[in-house]
Amino acid sequence: MQLQPDNKLYDDINITPMLDLAYVLLIIFIIMTTATVQGMKVNLPRASAQPSLAENKTKAITITRDGRIFLDTIPVTLPELQQRLVQQKSLTPDFPVVIKGDGQSQYQTIMDVLDLLGRLNITQVGLATKALVK
Repeated sequence: MQLQPDNKLYDDINITPMLDLAYVLLIIFIIMTTATVQGMKVNLPRASAQPSLAENKTKAITITRDGRIFLDTIPVTLPELQQRLVQQKSLTPDFPVVIKGDGQSQYQTIMDVLDLLGRLNITQVGLATKALVK
């Protein structure tokens, strides 16, 4: 085995550690670039946090299991319901109504409400249901 003398100069350079460092820096640069780019920076306009001025026109009529009737959240009798719906119709002629009847409620009560809506010529009527779970 022949040994080289210590005073011999290196004629090649091992660049593997330098390439490893370059790849690590490239990966860090790619990750940081994609993490910081979220879109163009603009000066956003300001808006108030108040709710919209558009009034919700839909009325909800709820019929409970024991036959009580609620207009939105207010308990009413059938004549009171008629009176309030007439008032609402004078303010907003084409307001929609959603009937939320309990599944165990009397069918006659729901039919009375539907009949009342028909007499008042309220044509936008919906029946709220839950999705059937299989």
